[in-house]
Amino acid sequence: MRRIILLGYMGSGKTTMGKALSDAVGLPFYDLDWYIETRMRTTVAKIFAEKGEEKFRTIERNMLHEVAEFENVIISCGGGTPCFFDNMEYLNGQGDTVYLKATADVLHNHLLMTRVERPLLAGKTEDERRCFIAEQLRQRETFYCKAHHIFEVQLLDTKQRIKTAVEELREKLRI
Repeated sequence: MRRIILLGYMGSGKTTMGKALSDAVGLPFYDLDWYIETRMRTTVAKIFAEKGEEKFRTIERNMLHEVAEFENVIISCGGGTPCFFDNMEYLNGQGDTVYLKATADVLHNHLLMTRVERPLLAGKTEDERRCFIAEQLRQRETFYCKAHHIFEVQLLDTKQRIKTAVEELREKLRI
């Protein structure tokens, strides 16, 4: 039985790497945010807007405890998941945790490439986003660094770069 749990700041490549790793090793992939949206029949952005971050984090924790019980899976967590409640300790007890570590610049570039609405970045200018990302990353890094493995992520802007990163991650995890 194997669980590989990807964590890191938003835009670190958790979903991109999770899908590609899933394809490479043949394990099902679950994105925690997508799982929440399916179970709650609404978007994460709407939960944030209507119920606030505190209520979202409680929902997230409950859904995490569901999905982290699945066997032989790859799971990507939301960027804040490891930073609330006892989530990081719980994740470390459930499987191989991997911190996808990226610089603030790489994160910002990844976030510019995606079309996903990020509630925590809504309404911010580009300079405000850069500062916000750098500050939050600094605050969250202590949680992320508790992962079993730290994997340095470079810009994942081509299929070849994603493929190369997945191959390196597979070597690191010996899968």
